[in-house]
Amino acid sequence: MSLPHLATPFSIGPVAIRNRVVLAPMSGVTDLPFREIAWSWGAGLVVTEMIASRELVMSRGESWARLKRTGLGPHMVQLAGREPQWMAQAARIAADNGADIIDINMGCPAKKVTGGYSGSALMRDPELALSLIEATVQAVDVPVTLKMRLGWDENSINAPEIARQAQEAGVQLITIHGRTRMQFYEGRADWDAIRSVRDAVSVPLIANGDVCTPGDAREILARSGADAVMVGRGAQGRPWHAGTLAGHAPPSERAQREIIASHYEAMLQFYGREAGLRHARKHLGWYLDRLAPDVESDAKAAIFRSTDPDDVMRRMMEALTAGPAAAREAA
Repeated sequence: MSLPHLATPFSIGPVAIRNRVVLAPMSGVTDLPFREIAWSWGAGLVVTEMIASRELVMSRGESWARLKRTGLGPHMVQLAGREPQWMAQAARIAADNGADIIDINMGCPAKKVTGGYSGSALMRDPELALSLIEATVQAVDVPVTLKMRLGWDENSINAPEIARQAQEAGVQLITIHGRTRMQFYEGRADWDAIRSVRDAVSVPLIANGDVCTPGDAREILARSGADAVMVGRGAQGRPWHAGTLAGHAPPSERAQREIIASHYEAMLQFYGREAGLRHARKHLGWYLDRLAPDVESDAKAAIFRSTDPDDVMRRMMEALTAGPAAAREAA
């Protein structure tokens, strides 16, 4: 069987997706400024950061900021929770506010999420998980999807059965991260194990975990039988990466610096200056790790310490243009 070409479109229910490389939802990473860059550089689909269903219903925390959309093609909103009634209400709120697709989070391994019996902890209670899925599907007319891991641990690999039941309940796409919850992000994702989910369902399947290169993308499709791939940590420090995997030309080194400057400004505008400075530091660190790995620690620390946005960008650009990459471009 020939592999699906990553540049070709596919569908989630009636919703058309322009290519087969999806940017993973990552809390604290894939906020609106990040998603805007990923979309503009060719990602097939971008997903909001995880939104706690009860927090959204109660209008608490950052839930409404995470729900916000602009013109980023299909608006896919990821919800998390452990109580069916809150998930149903949150799904209706999301759909009423422009969500084209609702994604259920059953994959997050973070202790603060699983400690509340949400995220991947739901895989330990398939009966509760199914009731939550059914409530969400029945609450909205838009497609509902499900993202999960292989299981809680190596002794409870139950993703195929949960996926089968989710499809029967009306879920229209499954995403599998090829690790258990107890693995967190250690070791290598098991791409072969995802195939057992492919064998259990007929809805589109997205494979996730350690997709960093075009070769990775081709291999995970071949080994899992999936229809599309999802890139997560591989996009940190290069928000254009999903588009590159889908076949779009990557930005030049000069364009990368322009992206960084505009990303920084967008974060300051989105969060406000003080909060924006804090949120931006991790992104600046990832950019430096990717594009200027040899920058001296003192120079990096000065970027992170500065509270003057102009000074931050000046130092950042100096770091990015001081290494071998800058010399190659000048030549």
